[in-house]
Amino acid sequence: MSGYGEVFRRGRGRHRRRRRAPLKTAAAVSALVTCSAFAVHAVDDDQEDCVPLPAGAKGGRGDLPAWCHGHRAGGAPAGKGGPGDTGDGVARDGDSGHRDRPAAPPAPEGVYDRERCGNTSGRVLLTLDDWPYNDPERSVRIGAQLKAQGIRAAFFLIGKFAAQYPQITRQLRQQGHWVGNHSYTHRHLPSLDDDELHDEIHNGVAGNLLRPPYGDAGERERELAAELGFRICNWTIDTHDWEKTQGHARSVDDIRASVRDATPEEKRNGVVLGHLFSNFPDALPDIVSDLQAQGYQVCRNNGPVTEKVPYPLDC
Repeated sequence: MSGYGEVFRRGRGRHRRRRRAPLKTAAAVSALVTCSAFAVHAVDDDQEDCVPLPAGAKGGRGDLPAWCHGHRAGGAPAGKGGPGDTGDGVARDGDSGHRDRPAAPPAPEGVYDRERCGNTSGRVLLTLDDWPYNDPERSVRIGAQLKAQGIRAAFFLIGKFAAQYPQITRQLRQQGHWVGNHSYTHRHLPSLDDDELHDEIHNGVAGNLLRPPYGDAGERERELAAELGFRICNWTIDTHDWEKTQGHARSVDDIRASVRDATPEEKRNGVVLGHLFSNFPDALPDIVSDLQAQGYQVCRNNGPVTEKVPYPLDC
């Protein structure tokens, strides 16, 4: 077991249930993954939410609740610059993983599958959203454990918090994980005016993948994201790890089942959505084990990366 025993308090995000067209059927391949290195964290079910709801949604104002204002927040976007970027998304010696925006043009519309983030490998991409609010270094510990198992994941960080800990973005990329933009303050993009929308995307974590909060991005949002050098990256499997039942966070077993019971169409070339503040990281060993037993591999970790996520994905 690794150093995952710290107790932390956390916030929770919410995602809308999104309907998708049927996905293509597929075959699968297997991978052997040792899962015991992930350890369990305690969860505080009484913690107030620290991720905003869309404007007009029940229980939210489209802004961060008062509890979040005590966090270290604000400031400039995460740092940029780095000498080792060769344009292929693979870090070279001395590369910090930060470059000036735009990082790379999006793939042509109609070719790029937003639900799969450009994943055509047959493997499954694990993704972790938002921020571990009272334990920022949890991101790095999760990244280290995934790297130790030869797994590459994608982390979509809220820029407002990532800006205060730019070393976390650098460390995750050095560990071989992609780091994407989850907006600056997690506001509902379609509810923003043009200037607000620009700032919410532009001031987020530098890169070329954008995961819109709640997965919502219409034509206007997609067009602006493309102008700023971003591809939209959503998901095929939602673990609903952010949900509460009678005030309790969703359990590891329920999160695990949401991936295990997903359809083959959702798994092959699939993308799994989880969060850094939930029980999802503690469910990862079982999720990976189940996928392997069902004949699926997860994305392979081939070493450090830059902010430029290649298309198709290097899984």
